[in-house]
Amino acid sequence: MRTFKSAMMVFFLVLSTGMYAQETEAPMEEVKEMGHTNQNQFRQLYEEFSTPNQYRTASGAPGSAYYQNQADYKMDIELDDKTQKLTGVETITYHNNSPDALEYLWVQLDQNIRTKNSVAAEKNGSGISAVSQPGTFAKQFLDEPFDGGFNIESVTQDGKALSHTINFTMMRVDLPQPLEAGESTSFSIKWWYNVNNHVTDRARSGYEHFPKDGNNVYVIAQFFPRMAVYNDVEGWQNMQFWGNGEFALPFGNYEVNITVPADHILDGTGEIQNRKEVYSKDMMNRYEQAKKSYDKPVIIVTQAEAEAAEKQFSDKKKTWKLKATMVRDFAFSTSRKFVVDMMNVDVMGKDVMAVSMYPKEGNPLWEEYSTRAIATTLTSYSKHTFQYPYHKAISIHAKNQGMEYPMICWNYGRPEEDGTYSDRVKFGMISVIIHEVGHNFFPMIVNSDERQWGWMDEGLDTFMQYLAEQDFGKQYPLAISPETAYPSRRGIPSKIVPYMKGDQKYIAPIMSNPENVFQLGNNAYGKPATALNILRETVMGHELFDFSFKTYAQRWMFKHPTPEDFFRTMEDASGVDLDWFWRGWFYGTDYVDIGVKNVKKYFVTDKATKEGAAMLERYGVTDPESMAFIYVVEEGSEEFTEDMKSKTVLENAPKLNEYLMDNFSTEERAKMKSPKYFYEITFNKPGGLVMPLIVEYTYADGTTKNVTYPVQVWRKNDSEVSKAIASDKEITKVVVDPNMETADVNLDNNSWPQEAKESKFEQFKKEAGE
Repeated sequence: MRTFKSAMMVFFLVLSTGMYAQETEAPMEEVKEMGHTNQNQFRQLYEEFSTPNQYRTASGAPGSAYYQNQADYKMDIELDDKTQKLTGVETITYHNNSPDALEYLWVQLDQNIRTKNSVAAEKNGSGISAVSQPGTFAKQFLDEPFDGGFNIESVTQDGKALSHTINFTMMRVDLPQPLEAGESTSFSIKWWYNVNNHVTDRARSGYEHFPKDGNNVYVIAQFFPRMAVYNDVEGWQNMQFWGNGEFALPFGNYEVNITVPADHILDGTGEIQNRKEVYSKDMMNRYEQAKKSYDKPVIIVTQAEAEAAEKQFSDKKKTWKLKATMVRDFAFSTSRKFVVDMMNVDVMGKDVMAVSMYPKEGNPLWEEYSTRAIATTLTSYSKHTFQYPYHKAISIHAKNQGMEYPMICWNYGRPEEDGTYSDRVKFGMISVIIHEVGHNFFPMIVNSDERQWGWMDEGLDTFMQYLAEQDFGKQYPLAISPETAYPSRRGIPSKIVPYMKGDQKYIAPIMSNPENVFQLGNNAYGKPATALNILRETVMGHELFDFSFKTYAQRWMFKHPTPEDFFRTMEDASGVDLDWFWRGWFYGTDYVDIGVKNVKKYFVTDKATKEGAAMLERYGVTDPESMAFIYVVEEGSEEFTEDMKSKTVLENAPKLNEYLMDNFSTEERAKMKSPKYFYEITFNKPGGLVMPLIVEYTYADGTTKNVTYPVQVWRKNDSEVSKAIASDKEITKVVVDPNMETADVNLDNNSWPQEAKESKFEQFKKEAGE
């Protein structure tokens, strides 16, 4: 048994300037504030989350009673290129897999947002600008509104009219008798509408007209009455389509026949059933070559062939037949202007055809990068989620567009007329293709409710886009300068800072409906993508994050997840409590601002100090000489002496040396540290968000050390936290978040000593060359 030199000898480290535990209990007479509810940032999200049930579990997985209804479509569509009119008839078979009897069905008429007197046009305030461009002025005050809403000619069942009521972008179809659980019903709708010019209208769907050759390129979506979702969360999701909150749709099977001019090239959702009838012999031969090409796109329709077709304007018609299984929507694109190229992509052992269709105005940019961007997207996204399940992915070139549908999307990025293009245009095009093709995963397969939660597809997709962009830069280094990474616009923490430190009047929580936010791009795309990137890089690490994210994707592929399903799965699969993160980043608008408040250097002594003696007296020690105490004094204080710098700890405090000699063996003492410098570093948090405390320490010898303190350091003091550091080297610099990993909005307080900022006058002198 080890013995002490004296029975009265107790070892204390007494701090002369308050360098002791921050968890102190205030005397009762000092408590003056009123009581409060639990406002700790680490409290659980029980109040915010819905209660788990048999449909959705507490783990974030689908429950034992989870269900989703299905809608199957058979459609015949005709597009008149001369009048830009689309007509259609469809038969919808609706399968009620819910436990409820349905008295009526809700059908979405999204095209009604384009009716001549659409109330959506008046949803925002308006004013008169002091200056505006002619086009903007004409559109606001002179243009006659375009009439592009649905004209519903009939709604029938077994040849008999069905009672129905149209309410703006929703139509209620009243059933003759309730549709019982487990039953199915079929009904038909006949309609037509005028197709809008999406360039002048800035719409998601429509046509672009090319005056020089008189042709149109059509990108057609939301073109048919579509079933609304009925589920355990919303019942019928029949929220009106106002323009920002996009779509909520059930999965189903589609058989679609589309009749267009005979000289058009068309593709869309699903597999072309009559390819040999609609493709020329040369196109079929090239298509077969593309099936064998995994490293280079094969041209299916050449630019010369497309330019020749532009002059034809055939009066004949051709019907393209497409069939799709387990998709939530259908879209197509058609024109006689299309150049087409294809390349096969090996996606985890599965062949997927990457397809690009573009008018000559897209070249040379599109033939160089579009199909390659599709290929990178498919492999990168699949790696982080699940194997891409469909047989193709199509990228259509359309001016000012960026929209997504199952297996097909349209994207901007057009060179100048002479074929030249800037890096901005090039990378903008590659990025939008990655983003829109990536939407096949979110929400086309992981089928979240876009109408209610825009961030669940846009934010997750923008995060995945960031990862895929970096993969593209590695796969195609000639696309970027070799010394730089791909210039991603979103996902990097520092790029969301201007938004997060902006005027709070114009910032909404991520958990907001898309119609109710001021800056949808930052709110639903940029901020959630950045949050997930920070989770992966800084909070959870790649291994835990990637496993959890993939678990979420695979749990909810071909299903309808909610935000809670995502949040719960990320915690369930990782074992990391993230309620503090969801609350701060997703449910609030606080920002990150963590700094270095002060740094105090101490030296050790066994000579009593005023502060130390006073502290001991408060604890009832009236005779400190009867016990051994170790004190610390701050450098520069009146009790500090310069000779302390040249001595070791044990030389400055002989009583500590005696204690070690009496209580530890030679071998044990040899393993002990021998710090010379002692610091108390206080970090403060002017910002509202809690984050891990990432610190870089620089020493006098030029070396550095990075330490990440867990986010839990803030759990008992949300304003500031101190860390005591014993070091054998002198600390000369302290920097918080040295690599800008946390989206800290204020870097001025991140360093000690505080870095001097150039005055505006000094900056002016530099610029003036003085």
